[in-house]
Amino acid sequence: MLAVVFQIRHDRLCVLIWRRGRPPCEGLWALPGGRLGATEGLGESIRRQLAQKVDVRELAHLEQLETWGDPDRNPFGRTLATAYLGLVPAGIDPLVPDDTEWRPVSELPPMAFDHAAMVGAARRRLRAKLSYTNIGFALAPPEFTMSQLSRYYRAALGHDVAATNLRRVLLRRGQIEETGRSVPSGRSGGRPAALFRFRTRKLEITDAFAVLRPPS
Repeated sequence: MLAVVFQIRHDRLCVLIWRRGRPPCEGLWALPGGRLGATEGLGESIRRQLAQKVDVRELAHLEQLETWGDPDRNPFGRTLATAYLGLVPAGIDPLVPDDTEWRPVSELPPMAFDHAAMVGAARRRLRAKLSYTNIGFALAPPEFTMSQLSRYYRAALGHDVAATNLRRVLLRRGQIEETGRSVPSGRSGGRPAALFRFRTRKLEITDAFAVLRPPS
């Protein structure tokens, strides 16, 4: 059982990884996880392991990604690994162990086993679901301005996302709503920025055929 846990940190999509201290792949970086308990379900197991091993408990979303079973993926013998995609909202800062770090997905260090491929698969899954579901709720804090939300989408999608266009699209799909509150203007003045929230913080398919494409 392994988890690809993403969070937007400093406007970059980051993944939680830890440095292995023993063979195989000693010194390389790996995804957190462990063995499935005899009486556990898969989702229950990965949540337990994230809480116990890297102190991550604030997952806003968790879903099964894929199972990897290449005969040569582990030099110590054949093993199967089921990976999960987990999302932690921006603004939360879990207290992780000293051997564990958040690293930008675009700047991964040398990874153990096939874990880099798992990170790539998870990023593709997230990018796809941002187009046709409301999964952005799991990247954002409970309330946000459209400028903030567009930065989260830009970090996850890998291309620019205009706040005005994103607002129009997500309102039309019924994903977000105004809170009726706003952020006070800064020192430069200007109109206070309206605060929004996702209508629900549970996964919904809102437009099965939509694609958020990069600007032409």
